[in-house]
Amino acid sequence: MTNRKVSPDITVLGDSIEVPGLGFLPVNAFVLHAREPVVVDTGLGLPDRDFIDALGSALDPVDVRWIWLSHPDRDHTGGLFALLDAAPKAKVVTTFIGAGIMSCERPLPMDRIFLLNPGQSLDVGDRSLAAFRPPLFDNPATVGFYDDRSRACFSSDCFGAPMPSAESAGSGDAAAVAAEDLRAAQLLWASVDSPWVHIVDRDRYLASVQPLREMDPEIVVSTHLPPAAGITARMVETVGLAAGMDPFTGPDQQALEQMLAGFEPAGSAPAGR
Repeated sequence: MTNRKVSPDITVLGDSIEVPGLGFLPVNAFVLHAREPVVVDTGLGLPDRDFIDALGSALDPVDVRWIWLSHPDRDHTGGLFALLDAAPKAKVVTTFIGAGIMSCERPLPMDRIFLLNPGQSLDVGDRSLAAFRPPLFDNPATVGFYDDRSRACFSSDCFGAPMPSAESAGSGDAAAVAAEDLRAAQLLWASVDSPWVHIVDRDRYLASVQPLREMDPEIVVSTHLPPAAGITARMVETVGLAAGMDPFTGPDQQALEQMLAGFEPAGSAPAGR
C-alpha cells in the first residue's frame, strides 16, 4: 500500500487489484486528520496486506476515533477488526443495514457501533461530516460524506474507474488521465458496479446526481479512483451519462476456458480430456 497526503487534512492509503479484462482497480482507504481522526474504510483483506502497518505511517492507530465504513463489502473491511483492536476508543460509523450485513460474517461489537443515515451529520470535533447516498453504489448500506472544511467528497464506489497499471491505480492522479479515457473507464465501472443503472428512471436518477453539483467539492476521493482534484464538474457529467447505458456482460464459461488454455504449456491438454 502507498501512503500520501493529497491535502493538509487527507491521507490516501492507496492499493489496487488486477481485474482481468478490466485493468487495475484502485482500492483506497483514507485518513481524515480531523480533531477526532477518521479512518474511511480499511482496505483489502488479502494476506499480504497489513492495514495497521500502512495506517501507522499516517497516524498512531490508537488515536483513531471514528472508522467510517462506507459499506461492508470485503474490499472495504479488510483491516476493520484489527483496527478495532488497535484503536480502543474508535467507533464504526455505519447504517442499521450495514451492521446487519456484517453480522452475517463477523458481528461488530454493539458498543462500538455508531448508526448514521444519509441526511445526518457526524461531529468530529473541528468539523461536521454530512452523510449522503452517492448516486452510484453496489451495496444498500453505502453512505459517503462531504467535509465542507476540506471541500472533499468521500464518494465510496461512485466515480470509480479501472486504471491501465498498478502504478496509476495505487498512486496516480485522476486529473492526469485523458478526459475521454477517464470518462470511458468510469462508465465501464458504473456498468459493472451498479448494474441496476440501465433500468432506472432517468429523471429520478439525475435528481440523485444533483446534490453532487451542489456540493461542488474541490477534491473527490473514491475507493476505486485515484484522488481527483479540480475535475468534479466533468466527473459529475459522466455519472449523469450512466442512466440507460448498456449493462456489463462478463466472460462466460467458454471464454474462461480459452483464458485458462492460454496459461497452459504448449502441447498439454486440460485434465479429463
